[in-house]
Amino acid sequence: MDEVVLLWFGPLKDRLPEGRRSVPLQPGDTVSSLFARVFAGFPELDLPVAFAMDSTYVPADARAAPGAEIAFIPPVGGG
Repeated sequence: MDEVVLLWFGPLKDRLPEGRRSVPLQPGDTVSSLFARVFAGFPELDLPVAFAMDSTYVPADARAAPGAEIAFIPPVGGG
């Protein structure tokens, strides 16, 4: 079965500290469906997350490619 590697940062990593996970790719998976699968148990993380696949920003409905590295990038602040 094909897999993808998921990465996440910031407040997402506060909830799931490993920050990285390989998951099986299911037919029709998009970057946003993968996000929903991993963070389903954390409704407080309903953030405007950006998505990147293989270091390139992609829309939420982008189909996940087998073997891809997909990043979930939450909003950041600073001053």
